Amino acid sequence: MKKVFLYLKKHKLPFCIVILLFVIYYFSLPDKLFNDPASTVIESKEGKLLGAMIAGDGQWRFPSLDSVPEKFKQCILNYEDKYFYSHPGFNPVSIIKALKQNIQAGKIVRGGSTLTQQVIRLSRKGKERTYLEKIIEIILATRLELREAKEEILKLYASHAPFGGNVVGLDVASWRYFGVQPSRLSWAESATLAVLPNSPSLIYPGKNQEILLKKRNDLLLKIFNNKIIDSLTYQLALAEELPQKPFPLPQHAPHFLQRLIKSEGEGKRLKTTINYSAQKNINNIIERHYNVLKQNQVFNAGVIVMEVETRNVIAYVGNTPTDIVHQKFVDVASAPRSTGSVLKPLLYAAMLDAGEVLPNSLVADVPTYIAGYSPENYTKQYDGAVKAKRALARSLNVPAVRMLKSYGLERFREEIKKFNLEDLNKSADYYGLTLIVGGAESNLWDLCKTYASIASTVNHFNSTSSEYYTNEYIEPVVLKNPPVNFGSKTPEKRVFGAGSIYLTLDAMKEVNRPEGNEAWEFFDSSKQIAWKTGTSFGNRDAWAIGITKKYVAGVWVGNADGEGRPNLTGVGSAAPILFDVFDILPDSNWFSMPYDDLIEVDICKNSGYLASDICPKQKMYVPLNGKHSEVCPYHQLIHLDKNKQFRVNSSCENINNITTSSWFVLPPLMEYYYKTTNAAYKTLPPFKKGCFSEDIPAMDFIYPKTDGRVVLTKGFEGITNEVVLKIVHTKPNSTVFWYIDDDFIGQTTTFHEMAVIPDPGNHLITVVDEYGNEIKRILNIETTS
Repeated sequence: MKKVFLYLKKHKLPFCIVILLFVIYYFSLPDKLFNDPASTVIESKEGKLLGAMIAGDGQWRFPSLDSVPEKFKQCILNYEDKYFYSHPGFNPVSIIKALKQNIQAGKIVRGGSTLTQQVIRLSRKGKERTYLEKIIEIILATRLELREAKEEILKLYASHAPFGGNVVGLDVASWRYFGVQPSRLSWAESATLAVLPNSPSLIYPGKNQEILLKKRNDLLLKIFNNKIIDSLTYQLALAEELPQKPFPLPQHAPHFLQRLIKSEGEGKRLKTTINYSAQKNINNIIERHYNVLKQNQVFNAGVIVMEVETRNVIAYVGNTPTDIVHQKFVDVASAPRSTGSVLKPLLYAAMLDAGEVLPNSLVADVPTYIAGYSPENYTKQYDGAVKAKRALARSLNVPAVRMLKSYGLERFREEIKKFNLEDLNKSADYYGLTLIVGGAESNLWDLCKTYASIASTVNHFNSTSSEYYTNEYIEPVVLKNPPVNFGSKTPEKRVFGAGSIYLTLDAMKEVNRPEGNEAWEFFDSSKQIAWKTGTSFGNRDAWAIGITKKYVAGVWVGNADGEGRPNLTGVGSAAPILFDVFDILPDSNWFSMPYDDLIEVDICKNSGYLASDICPKQKMYVPLNGKHSEVCPYHQLIHLDKNKQFRVNSSCENINNITTSSWFVLPPLMEYYYKTTNAAYKTLPPFKKGCFSEDIPAMDFIYPKTDGRVVLTKGFEGITNEVVLKIVHTKPNSTVFWYIDDDFIGQTTTFHEMAVIPDPGNHLITVVDEYGNEIKRILNIETTS
């Protein structure tokens, strides 16, 4: 050891030079050889190419390959570097042969480079091919061999070799020239691509075909002679044609690609949750419907499909195959749009959960005026009273608005915050009661996310010991990663209980669909699907969302610029697409009933409220809080004569002849509309002549509405039009007396309407019937100038 030390001390200058050269050699190779921008590539969960965006420098250059296909590897090694696995980065024999030929030719005609040297040359970007540069390449190639395994060097070459035009790398080349993944290249295709980096200009469509064909076939002969392929494979490979023109890269989910670029950044290869077959099929569905919709000048539509169990997005169509004029690049699946009626199920679930309504509870469907707002049903008709679940299934606006007012606007707004609807970000006062009929905005992504979460709540409740998960309302999953974490189990519900959600989904299965029966032709009764449509004001937005135990699918149809079109409705425009989507999805069982979050109670057959002692009863499962719901207010005991034709009391009938009966009685205004569509409804019998009545007043206003404001307009001849006052009376043929501001203006019998022209200002309308019953209403009159 001492001798070594003395020797180094005596020759320290040469030693230092050696150390310096070693350090220079060690650090001569950059940590990252290639810093070129890469294309962003998205793949399906099966690994199939969904789409890509060109790199920032205008080149099609995919991120580095994970592996080099065996066929291409054999072809490139036999063509470029058959001693690849045995040399240290350069091949002295090849270099000497190349040097000899170049000297004889007086110019560079052969390079003699190994694949490792070619990787170095590609990384050094256009350096002039001189002997000095060749020496540098050899030095760096040996350093690369020391740092990387042979397979990694092959991957670097295959990922960065030029293949003609702006095509860089085997991955892009296999798609551009043969329309397949690299792993699916044939021997002939692999041989064609193996010869291209050496002469990339040969691939120019329609030219150099003979030269390219000879190079390819020479290589095929070589690998055949080396016994890599058999005779039959060789003959079949020779028979394959050369590529005639580049294939366009697949673009099956262009808007989904842009969404991922925003969230994940550029230049990455992303394996997504998209199901390749579902995506392509739904693209075809959208294209087919687009060809019909555009005849009504409706040009845009979007579809999202999610798995309930995993929250995986398995299909994402951001727009139709329209043109630039009609904003084909806008991702309508992410755009905020008026919600129409698609929030109504959430209100229904909320009221069920709180015990403030039961599925069959009658809710009022009558002309309504609340603080200056007068909602209308799509049909502009009224049912008087309708079961809550039927009001949801038929998407009636008036019952929804009245239910929201009863439940509490601020209360409901606070509850739906938990669903993280990004675009629904204003205060309750900003939206008002229109919140439930399209006064708010949301997007297809968030709405599908919400309905997937509530469906999953029921599934999780049934699959656990009647428990919930703390992280149920998560964002959808778009990348193929480990399973999503739903958090820990808890006995406490996160928003709504499983029972109220189950009953909501059950109501959404009703076959008499929203806004009429137009969608029945699209409904396959063999598939149990909970679905909801929505149409925004002015026919600008058409929605349809469907839910099964396994899947949630959402559809939006409209124009990206917000233009409304006649006949653009959720039922007519979006629902047909929705059911075509479900037709290509696997069938799904219906949700299991969450018995632990439901209770069986007696309800009134007629009213749907909890049954009183005088109601006809039936059993029904309701949410746990439903047992505290209101007892039926519409049944009353009445006294009839022995023939049950008249009501009587002790003032006019012997007590021994009085029969007591339970009678279903709605308030006058509800009754007025209800009996027109419910033939079985029986109005109260009249009192027998001479009987003293202690009834509650049996009248109500139809018009004017509460706090009514009426603008009197003038006709063509300059005459001010009349306002028609109208009431309903439960007693047929009753006479009523009309007053304005205590001034008698007339009387009516049976049909109670009175046409008047009051002066501008506030007036008190009073109506008194012949029995002394009285009703009043304020009317504000304005006139046009």
